[in-house]
Amino acid sequence: MENTNLEKAAPSADDWVIEAHELTKVYQMGDVQVHALRGLTAKVRRGEVVAVMGPSGSGKSTLMNIIGCLDHPTSGDYFLDGELASNMRDDQLASIRNRKVGFIFQSFNLLPRATALANVELPMRYAGASSGRKDRARASLEAVGLGDRIYHRPNELSGGQMQRVAIARSLVNNPAIILADEPTGNLDSKSGAEILNLLLSLNQERGTTLVIVTHDPSVASQTQRIIRIRDGAVEDQA
Repeated sequence: MENTNLEKAAPSADDWVIEAHELTKVYQMGDVQVHALRGLTAKVRRGEVVAVMGPSGSGKSTLMNIIGCLDHPTSGDYFLDGELASNMRDDQLASIRNRKVGFIFQSFNLLPRATALANVELPMRYAGASSGRKDRARASLEAVGLGDRIYHRPNELSGGQMQRVAIARSLVNNPAIILADEPTGNLDSKSGAEILNLLLSLNQERGTTLVIVTHDPSVASQTQRIIRIRDGAVEDQA
């Protein structure tokens, strides 16, 4: 009789968008060496929604800086979308960061005097795009429900709307991954729930890989998997 209880095939190399192998990061603080990462290994599948959790000082921020191509590990290998990023020069890191990473911050990080449209255009400016920027920025704002706010400045928007602008900015270059650092941390519970639902719906519609750093168990519980960090290493990847 045919066996219907087939195991799911293991992901191929092309399925992994984030691959971190034995990462270490050592900071020199005067005469003292601080080991922020201690042989950390983790992977994230393409299209996956993952939460990263851990106590203060666990190495979460250091890991996110490496995943986001903002910093190099002291040792170990990091592959982003199949490219070995851990050995890149700073200018190469800047290039891959702009092409393949979208950032969403707790504090929004919007230019206060620029319109929503101009804020969303920024990643394209950094990438050297010379045409179609406004149309792409407008389409990205429409995708997050802000088509009627494109010429508003941050001080004319609510916290939830500012975070939507930040999400639109993170999406505009069609990145391989989006890193969201406490994306609901500065919002009230209603706005926070709306932002999380928006991120999850964008993942479902576009298949964008989403990594959320959070201290909030209710946020983490809505992701597909939780990577728990402690003392610079992965404690659990349930």
